[in-house]
Amino acid sequence: MPPSRPPCVAMRVPVGPLSLLLVLSLLSPWGSAGGSCPPRCVCASNLLSCSQANLSAVPAPLPRFTAVLDLSHNNVTRLRADWAPARLPHLHALLLSHNGLAFVSTEAFTHVPRLRHLDLSSNRLRTLDENLFSDLGELEVLLLYNNEITTVDRTAFENLGRLRKLYLGQNRIARFPLELLREGTRLPQLALLDLSANRLRAVPAGELQALPAWLRDRLYLHNNPLACDCPLFQLLDRGRRRHLSAVEDFQDELRCFLPGGSALIKILDLAGKQPLNCSKAREAVLEAHLGDTVTLGCDSRWQGVRSRHWVTPGGERVLGDGGNGSVVLLANGSLQLRALRPEDAGTYSCWVAGPLLNETLYVELLVHNFTLHGPHDTLNTAYTTLVGCILSVVLVLIYLYLTPCRCCCCRGTEKPPAPRDDSINSSVLSTTPNHAGGTGEPCGSHIASSAGTGQNGRFKGGGTPPLPTRQGPKAQRKVSDPESVSSVFSDTPIVV
Repeated sequence: MPPSRPPCVAMRVPVGPLSLLLVLSLLSPWGSAGGSCPPRCVCASNLLSCSQANLSAVPAPLPRFTAVLDLSHNNVTRLRADWAPARLPHLHALLLSHNGLAFVSTEAFTHVPRLRHLDLSSNRLRTLDENLFSDLGELEVLLLYNNEITTVDRTAFENLGRLRKLYLGQNRIARFPLELLREGTRLPQLALLDLSANRLRAVPAGELQALPAWLRDRLYLHNNPLACDCPLFQLLDRGRRRHLSAVEDFQDELRCFLPGGSALIKILDLAGKQPLNCSKAREAVLEAHLGDTVTLGCDSRWQGVRSRHWVTPGGERVLGDGGNGSVVLLANGSLQLRALRPEDAGTYSCWVAGPLLNETLYVELLVHNFTLHGPHDTLNTAYTTLVGCILSVVLVLIYLYLTPCRCCCCRGTEKPPAPRDDSINSSVLSTTPNHAGGTGEPCGSHIASSAGTGQNGRFKGGGTPPLPTRQGPKAQRKVSDPESVSSVFSDTPIVV
């Protein structure tokens, strides 16, 4: 039997204060290999806090592994291009608020390309120059509120493809380049824009309404001297009905000036009041024509939500392709309708399951009963009636006035004498007595002399005998034929 081994005994090594400091120095980035903490600053791990240190310039040198740099509440009035002479690849948050900062170089952020959070609030900045932040391609939050900014160059936010929040409240901005939002290419990820407490007098309400709801939900316009108009009221009224926080949380601060007035009134109180008498707008109305292809957008304030479905006016739930491909649910949640028919008109509902609560959106589709570029499929009833009346009048006039005369070859001759016009059979509707067209011999070679025979060989029941032909230069009067084709609407009957 092999001899048993003695049990293993753990040995305790005493650790003194000097050994603990040695270990911490090896683990801390502020050791001898990483650099020392600047004077009057507090260093913890990769955080460097120099707040309220009465600094007039950025301390140098800065360790290259700094991730968060807090320089707030100092006297750094100018941020030059050389404030960070070496590249700081790990710096993602820079805090410079409350410094009286009045100048920022356009090259100030060349060495901090990974910056995601930049706080320049509560300073004295007056302009945002061209391409000021163009080196910050990964910036997500930019705080510029409580400054003296009056001018914003449209290229100041160039290349900020990841910017999500932009705070510009409490400045002196009279015009902000809202085309940055309309184009959707310069700030594609922007989800919050604060323009409150500035000097904006007008905003393009139609363009703002076209923005997605998730951006309108965080577009703050309160405490601006806006001019009252109905499009602005309808924009905010839609936001109130949709419970958008930028409207619902600041209803009392959303005010405007009436034309010719000096007092601010609540914008949401303009409904039905003079002098504007604004009317409430419907949520969403889309007009189209037969055969068109339209896309109904699900304008939800929840961004990136995939759980959604549509319900047609007939109550059918659309989850994918349907109707032989005429109804298609797109990947972005929109509903596409192809080859529109009259029965496709109605109110469509979009159901969205949001992270906090569900949302239901309604889109009313109006389908006009004719194609946009081709001939109308159905004519309007009033138009059809009008065309029929005009054609009837034209045909009557042609029949009355353009009927060819049978005696066109006998111009200059007379017809045989006719009975006197005082016969009881003469037309009471004729306003002008019949006169021969000229003097001379009658056109026909045979004249019927029978008392019972009338014109065209027809028998006259009570006619008067023909009178002997008068001799004289004037034409002979004829007895009117009650069966002649004479129009009661014509002043000069047609002689047949």
